[in-house]
Amino acid sequence: MKRKEFLKSLGAGAAFALVFPCVNGCSNNEGDDTIGVITPQPTGVDFTIDLTSSEATKLQTNGGFILKDLVVVVKNLQGEFVAATQICSHEGYDQVRFEKSVDDGIFYCDVHGSRFGQDGQPLNQIPGSVAKPIKIYQTSLEGDILRVFE
Repeated sequence: MKRKEFLKSLGAGAAFALVFPCVNGCSNNEGDDTIGVITPQPTGVDFTIDLTSSEATKLQTNGGFILKDLVVVVKNLQGEFVAATQICSHEGYDQVRFEKSVDDGIFYCDVHGSRFGQDGQPLNQIPGSVAKPIKIYQTSLEGDILRVFE
């Protein structure tokens, strides 16, 4: 190998050695690899939650919510059960949660700040996008069993 070829190959290798750790260091490695992942909307949603189970502990109080099968299940501030998709209509991130300290409680996505009413309707306009509603699922309660379905 000639010296010029060697220096070229060393230069590319050195650049790779410097850039690769930086790119890897900029990724999210804090234990939740799903943040920022675009997720398809769930279909065929139909599940039950035993409200006496440990899974449903947060649904014992008004304003509490749990995440199950890409659905946010909420006991709103009025004590009614509401369920919405976790998938934001803005860009498809699975980061929709319930915020009880705003108005009567809203759904929000912490990726871009999208906010939605309990009926799924958008409450704010994200610059550069058209606000679309999020999917709201039906709920029914029989004794201690909450059903969430389409």
